[in-house]
Amino acid sequence: MRTYFSAALSVALLVLLAVLVPLSALSAWVDLEIDDTDRYVAAVAPLASDPHVQNTVADLITDEAMKQIDVGPLQGTVRDFLHEAVRSFTTTDAFQAAWNAANRTAHEAVTAALDGDSGESVTIDLAPVTEKVKQNLVGNGVPFADQIPVQHTDIQIVSADRADQMRQSFRWLRAASIWPAVGTLVFALLAVLLAWVRGGPGRRGSALAALAATAVAGAGFALGALVLRGAIALARNRVLAEVPGSETDGAAAVYDALTGSLRTTVWIVFGTGLAVAVCAVAARIWAQRVLPAPTTGA
Repeated sequence: MRTYFSAALSVALLVLLAVLVPLSALSAWVDLEIDDTDRYVAAVAPLASDPHVQNTVADLITDEAMKQIDVGPLQGTVRDFLHEAVRSFTTTDAFQAAWNAANRTAHEAVTAALDGDSGESVTIDLAPVTEKVKQNLVGNGVPFADQIPVQHTDIQIVSADRADQMRQSFRWLRAASIWPAVGTLVFALLAVLLAWVRGGPGRRGSALAALAATAVAGAGFALGALVLRGAIALARNRVLAEVPGSETDGAAAVYDALTGSLRTTVWIVFGTGLAVAVCAVAARIWAQRVLPAPTTGA
């Protein structure tokens, strides 16, 4: 009976940690990165040199400019020329500075959209970038550059329908902050401590029970990390499926940049949990051989 009860507790601990670990990581990620302007900008800053983002920016700005330009049969030639000029600008330090400034401004809009009313998509406004592009091209004498309109030109990150589904979770995760992570660690430690206290007669029984609980806890953290990795991949597929085709590559780059630290956390937690589980199992095997069995009265 005791064996079945211990097995049931182990399964319960494993399942609870598999649920708590992803929730803990997500709430800490929202609090420490998505809600923090400096960390948000630092996460998306490298995207200024990402070819997919550069192409998306060049396409969007060129498309808006060509709506204002009519050169008859030369329309295609002018478009290609202007697109190449804009694409060339996206490789400069000036574009990097403009991208960072735009995302610093956009961060407030992004968090407001996730925390705001229904029916609003999550986007990055390229107007500040467009203004810098226009100034640079006009200064270099690029034909028709003065006709580039400086207006709201957005890269959609999350569609309105998907954002509506995410808002309640985002609010909960923002409110929870890092406390689920703290609570998960405390819960795992308490489970090991309880196993030690109720482990059986003598130091040997307590040690074996505590090591078994430690192994299960480590496995639970590793399993929770895998669950989180699967959730990140599933969310990525669903989000990108609702982004306009012309913006998919840019949105994918932004999504991957923002979840980069989360994916790193996955592998850190998985590796640590797996190492703890393996070491605990090895220590338990060693303890069974070394620690003396409890003596019983005649």
